[in-house]
Order: sequence, then C-alpha cells, then structure tokens
Amino acid sequence: MFGNPMEIALIVGAAVLLFGADKLPKLARSLGNAKKEFMVGQAEADVAAERAKEDARRTAETEKTGTTTTTTTTTP
Repeated sequence: MFGNPMEIALIVGAAVLLFGADKLPKLARSLGNAKKEFMVGQAEADVAAERAKEDARRTAETEKTGTTTTTTTTTP
C-alpha cells in the first residue's frame, strides 16, 4: 500500500498533529474493536445466509418431488 517510508512518516506525523499523541492509542484501540465487531457480524451474516440457502434448497427439493416434510425441534 505504502512503499515509501517517507509517506508513512508524513501520515504518522499528520495523525499526531491532528489527534495528539495521547489520543492515538485510544483511537487505534477503538478502530481495532470496530474491526473485531465487524468481523463477528460478518461471520454471523455468513452463517445466516448459508442457513437460508440450505432452507431454500430444501424447499425447492420438496416442491420438485411434491412431498412435504415436517421438521420438529425438541428443546432439552
């Protein structure tokens, strides 16, 4: 992304001037937490999408064969 060390130094210097040296660790920590929450949400969405895809496949198969199946869920 950045090939030149001078570019990195300029960006870090601008960040220190804009936010202050004491705010940068807090900012980096909050960005890390936001990324973590995004990744968790994305994983949950992937699971939900896979589940919906499987349900759609089952529905298509039952419509194709003309049979109905009943699924029961038991709770312990």
